[in-house]
Amino acid sequence: MGSSFWEHRHLLFIITFILLAAIRLGLWLLPFRNLLKLLQKISKSNFLVPCEDKSQISVSKIVWAVNAASRYMPGGVKCLARALTTQVLMSYHGHTPELRIGVAKGQEGKLEAHAWIEYQGRVAIGNLPDLSRFIPLPSLQGVKL
Repeated sequence: MGSSFWEHRHLLFIITFILLAAIRLGLWLLPFRNLLKLLQKISKSNFLVPCEDKSQISVSKIVWAVNAASRYMPGGVKCLARALTTQVLMSYHGHTPELRIGVAKGQEGKLEAHAWIEYQGRVAIGNLPDLSRFIPLPSLQGVKL
């Protein structure tokens, strides 16, 4: 693992950090449907980094980058921003993630929500010890935005 590994890892971290910050801002400023449309366009373009072989970046490297960027993000990062960032990067690099959003009743009967990404039948990011208590909402895949 020479310097090129670290250069790619460094670049992935920077792109992820910027994307995560932009998605956090988008969640605050835009209607959710509009944000999803925009993210769909980004994940299908060469907007992030024009490169010959996008598939070189593995799911584990993407998850590492989202987790690392989240640690350095001022104010912390909620699960939906992390899941959307992971979804965009995975789609961009030729993987097929599934965004899952689930709801559950909390201890005092208060509604709670959680977002995570599934890939090949497993949770790629957003796993919780009690994830099974969240009832997944219908998938957004195939929904006309």
